[in-house]
Amino acid sequence: MDTSERAQQRIRALTFASVYPLYVQKVERKGRTTAELDEVIRWLTGLEDADLARHLTEGSTFVEIFDDATLNPNAHLITGVICGVRVEDITDPFMQKLRYLDKLVDELARGKALEKILRTPAAATTPAEPLRNDRAAMFRSVGT
Repeated sequence: MDTSERAQQRIRALTFASVYPLYVQKVERKGRTTAELDEVIRWLTGLEDADLARHLTEGSTFVEIFDDATLNPNAHLITGVICGVRVEDITDPFMQKLRYLDKLVDELARGKALEKILRTPAAATTPAEPLRNDRAAMFRSVGT
């Protein structure tokens, strides 16, 4: 077994309960709250508070959590580099989900707005009145 296979096995054996306190420390050290962290985790995984608590209590691995999760349909909008690798280029589905979570926690700790972290699509807006490029119409409206 080579080093990368051992590393993969070690990562897949990590329990959520062993990493969650580190996430909490990271975000709180930067002035964010556990409630915001939980919201980010719920957004990505689709899990409820009771599900997260159960996984923490049972010592579930990240593999088990992601097996139980329904990934947010906007998760593909998470892009950027984490641990020197672009998350959108990761081919292993489990590792990509784990790196998505890492990326979201990093963004939260860096102070990014929660709406942006949660990839809330901006509402499509259209101007109330179309822009006009009609000089004569502009002058007519001034004279009335």
